[in-house]
Amino acid sequence: MTKQDRAVRTRLALIRSAAEQFEARGYIRASLAEISAGAGVSSGALHFHFANKAAVAEAVEHAAEQALREAAARHREGDGSALQRLVDVTHHVARLLCADVVVRAGLRLNAEQVAGRVRDLRREWRECVQGLLAEAEHGSELAAGVTPQRTSAVVLAATTGIEVLAREDDGWLARPSLTDLWQLLLPCLAAPCLAGTLDPAGSEAVGGEPAGSGSAGSGPAGPGVQAEAGRVGLALR
Repeated sequence: MTKQDRAVRTRLALIRSAAEQFEARGYIRASLAEISAGAGVSSGALHFHFANKAAVAEAVEHAAEQALREAAARHREGDGSALQRLVDVTHHVARLLCADVVVRAGLRLNAEQVAGRVRDLRREWRECVQGLLAEAEHGSELAAGVTPQRTSAVVLAATTGIEVLAREDDGWLARPSLTDLWQLLLPCLAAPCLAGTLDPAGSEAVGGEPAGSGSAGSGPAGPGVQAEAGRVGLALR
């Protein structure tokens, strides 16, 4: 392994260790000594890469931003229905939050605006949702009277709320939870011609699990959820 490779590995290890400390203890209580110990390196090695704790936190946020941006780009630039890609990206981001402590810690640090930083991670998510809904409108995928502006507010409020609730109970990020959300919303959002084609459980297979297997009631939005969906229909118009 070259010296440059070791430096890259050390930096990544420090970022992950910092994310673990920030998530478990919060920014204020996390210490540089704990971060370096968690990465298995000396304090001197940490200071070679980062000037102070704020710089480490900035690196965690930056890594989280990159992961979220890549997820958004993958679905913004994909093929097929824009509404289905919106469903899929919410499941993708939920998997990221479950699997990647750096993404979780980065969002939490950013929400708390630690050390006065101005990076806005949720802007990436907001732009992704708004862009996909604008594309859905352009492609005549939205039901009559549904506007991207008001719909994005509902989707953003729901998904941000799920992320916050998941800090205490990661069950909120489970596939069935998001499937339930989309079973409720899709009948209000989608044009009738799409009603039987959209999968609220997401169209991507995950870890050997076939697409559409998120919960017992998952699958294309059907008559069973039409009445319940009417309760939120006015909010989307």
